[in-house]
Amino acid sequence: MLTNEPDVLVIGGGVIGVCTAYYAAKAGRRVTLLERGEVCSGCSWGNAGWIVPSHCIPLAAPGALRKALMWMWSSRSPFSIRPRLDWGLIRWLTVFAASCNERKVRASIPVLRDLTFASLDLYRELCRLEGMSGGYHEDGSLMLFATNGGLVEGRRDAEMLGDNGIQSQEWDLDEILQREPSVVPDMAGGIFYPDDAHLSPADFVDCLARNCERQGVEIVTSTTVTGFNLGKGKISVVRTTKGDFRPECVALAAGCESSTLARILGIDCLIQAGKGYSFSVSSSIVCPSRPLLLSEAKVAVTPFGDKVRFAGTLELSGLDYSINEKRLNAIRDSSSEYFVQKLPLIVEEKWSGLRPCTPDGLPLISSVPTAKNLIVASGHAMLGISLGPITGKLVAQLVCHEPPDLDLSSLSIGRFLS
Repeated sequence: MLTNEPDVLVIGGGVIGVCTAYYAAKAGRRVTLLERGEVCSGCSWGNAGWIVPSHCIPLAAPGALRKALMWMWSSRSPFSIRPRLDWGLIRWLTVFAASCNERKVRASIPVLRDLTFASLDLYRELCRLEGMSGGYHEDGSLMLFATNGGLVEGRRDAEMLGDNGIQSQEWDLDEILQREPSVVPDMAGGIFYPDDAHLSPADFVDCLARNCERQGVEIVTSTTVTGFNLGKGKISVVRTTKGDFRPECVALAAGCESSTLARILGIDCLIQAGKGYSFSVSSSIVCPSRPLLLSEAKVAVTPFGDKVRFAGTLELSGLDYSINEKRLNAIRDSSSEYFVQKLPLIVEEKWSGLRPCTPDGLPLISSVPTAKNLIVASGHAMLGISLGPITGKLVAQLVCHEPPDLDLSSLSIGRFLS
């Protein structure tokens, strides 16, 4: 028998939603989580599983829009925009273009840094819980540069991150080959980020969801939200394919679908779907000892036991979940250039997922003025795993009317509503 009047109704069963449910339940709230598919069946399943202070430079960096437009028609491009007449996309691009400047980037880095380091601390706590299995490792990550130009850019990013307390070490070719012998012997260089960590995202989210259930969270899968009743500035009813829910508070953590659901309430989250792809190969073919970023190819390589996952591309595609084989092949071909042994033509675990991207590269962790009992937790782009636990804890603090651990002013939805 479902509890149709929970204290907190979480919409979304990915890493953000499950972490929100965990921390809200830990705070003593009665929690129900709704997921339209299965837990961790969306973007949280096939990503690289990185928790990365090294990725605190937002997507909206100087030159990013120019590169995306240059690559618009290429199936090999790591960042592209699928051309279409979509006023939401046009507005998103307008704000994105305004955000692609060094001043805004430098202001965003400490925000993402504080979120990421707070998340790392929470991961260490969560992975000690009973029954948790996520393959959590603090091995750092190595950015590989095939070209001198790429290495120059990498040094510039490392310096900017270093100004914000994020450590790095430059490795020459001899050190790279000593530590990663599967790499081809003609790299320009590498930059190692010792604070980075990684885990198996699906294992972590599934285990945390089971832990939530042991705390009394009701997890309701295969359930679609169809609408809301809004009265006196609050959500009174959430309508779903499994009946109506009357929660005290709603946490919207449904990834790209958050934007669609918020629009029903007349709220524009200004989120666009950025499609990413991944596949796996046997570790007998390529076996890195730590996560690698193939910098020019923009491909993340993560060791997961007997398999190695390759994840890459960001295509502003709209809500399109199809797999484009040309893009998977492009990831495989560009990745092969970094390794002594070429990747096979037949790969495993082909996957695509939609990352929720805001135009300024910062997530939304925010209450909503026009729906006072709604909290939006979305827009994390490629940092969903990185920021999952801290986002869940911050949302739970907002639900409980407690002062949040971090300043959320720069993550407010109000920055897009003016």
